[in-house]
Amino acid sequence: MKLSIIIVSYNVRYFLEQCLLSVYEAIESIDSEIIVVDNCSHDDSLHMLQNQFPKVTVIKNKINVGFAKANNQGVFIARGEYVCLLNPDTVIGANIFKDLLGKIVKLPHAGLLGPRLINGRGDFLHESKRNIPSPLSSLTRLFGIRVEQIKSYYADHISGKAIGDVDVLVGAFLFVKKEIYKLVEGFDEDYFMYAEDIDLSYKIKKKGLQNYYIGNVCAIHYKGESTDRNATYVRRFYTAMRFFYKKHFKSTRFLDFLISIAIHIVSRIQSFKNFEKEKRKITLYCLLSNDNDLYDLIKKTLGKNLELRSSIGKEDLGDQNIEIIFDNSFISFDEIINQMQKLRKRNVTFRIRPKNRNYIIGSDFSDGKGEVLSF
Repeated sequence: MKLSIIIVSYNVRYFLEQCLLSVYEAIESIDSEIIVVDNCSHDDSLHMLQNQFPKVTVIKNKINVGFAKANNQGVFIARGEYVCLLNPDTVIGANIFKDLLGKIVKLPHAGLLGPRLINGRGDFLHESKRNIPSPLSSLTRLFGIRVEQIKSYYADHISGKAIGDVDVLVGAFLFVKKEIYKLVEGFDEDYFMYAEDIDLSYKIKKKGLQNYYIGNVCAIHYKGESTDRNATYVRRFYTAMRFFYKKHFKSTRFLDFLISIAIHIVSRIQSFKNFEKEKRKITLYCLLSNDNDLYDLIKKTLGKNLELRSSIGKEDLGDQNIEIIFDNSFISFDEIINQMQKLRKRNVTFRIRPKNRNYIIGSDFSDGKGEVLSF
């Protein structure tokens, strides 16, 4: 078998379903398998998997064992020569695995491969390519400042659509030869949810291999579905980073104390923030489809100004707040991903109606939960 796709899921039933629909299109001509590791979801995820995707191998954990351990469980039973670790709140195009399989055999000393990721607004996610974070670069990121003399947290020396060797790739989409993953003993399970991708990337680099950012292939990562970006996130992420420094680098008591104080200060600030983002008032909805019945259904549900179109350009957007709804029965995931990047604008939001499904789905903020509207 050529490829195993491993998805760790926790209470994201609709995002998982959309992800799997896109994955099935991408593996159509590849000898492959899909493994979903469910971390004790309390929603309808398991029932949906059983009914909608009976060929998917499902590992049902009785407790939430964390992201690292759950991925290792999936890789342990994987039969593919290559594995792709994929978040459930992602959407991929039909050619992405073919592209990466073609590239990984040509790139010298290839370790991890990762694509360009965009969020639900079509914005580039800079964590798609990162440097090994020093304690100082993590502190500057923690406080949202930039110091020229300190190597940046993100690998900005490589352009967004380029291909290049980077230190760290993001855990939402990691493509690697299974024997390499096992060579470094996979994710360190002492990390429950954060920084395990940094640790894995660094372990692979220490073996003399190179991690490649593949900027000419792209996927959507809604991001907020994986975790809430609140004070708890800040504490857990930087506590995980502190563990990473202690594991791989010499750490002074003073620096450790400084990081601890910084975590405390920023997490306290975050706790006072309101993470319930205010959704813009949409003045026009555009359904990109050729299905009049679908148009009637969505218009009845929204009860608002909805136009049915076969196409839309940036010149059509103007300054009004527009929400574009892509009908996946009419437009492929590849084209949706391309259109989101082309139409990206401050006043534009996006939703997807997955093929033959009775809901639209999307997310306007990387630091908050997305939206599912059934009709």
